[in-house]
Amino acid sequence: MSALTPVASKTMLFTTLALIAFAGNSVLCRLALAGHAIDASSFTVIRLLSGAMILMIIIMLRGDRRASSSRGSWSASMMLFAYAATFSFAYISLDTGTGALILFGAVQVTMILLSLYAGHRLHAMEWTGSGIAFMGFVYLILPGISAPSPVGFTLMAGAGIAWASTPGQADTRSLH
Repeated sequence: MSALTPVASKTMLFTTLALIAFAGNSVLCRLALAGHAIDASSFTVIRLLSGAMILMIIIMLRGDRRASSSRGSWSASMMLFAYAATFSFAYISLDTGTGALILFGAVQVTMILLSLYAGHRLHAMEWTGSGIAFMGFVYLILPGISAPSPVGFTLMAGAGIAWASTPGQADTRSLH
């Protein structure tokens, strides 16, 4: 087997780091909400405000005047809020692993549907992978298989749809 190219190695490293960060996000949210140390609304507000403060610090450190004078996007802001709120409320009734699977499944399904809607066509391997993932998703929600709470499932699926639908996030050109 041949060695990975530098680009492939870098892609694998950043993909792994992103997946670890996403999983950590779910674990931290679940830990905060599990002990009832904070309610979902307060947790969401703290998450969004702390994220905004970090972005402001990054912009100031970079000295990027264009970013600080940008008007932003109301639709992106609303989708971010929808994601954060439904994510937090979903974890009141979902286990960490189940919530993460639902979230990432919903993100992938939404991005694939947006890609198809935009006129892109999936290759055979992409259809195969999507089919296998969908079968796992169906298995997860079957009655009697420790199916997740319907409310938690719906909220987390909504979080995934909001995440994938955020303007700029759903750039379907990056799928191919």
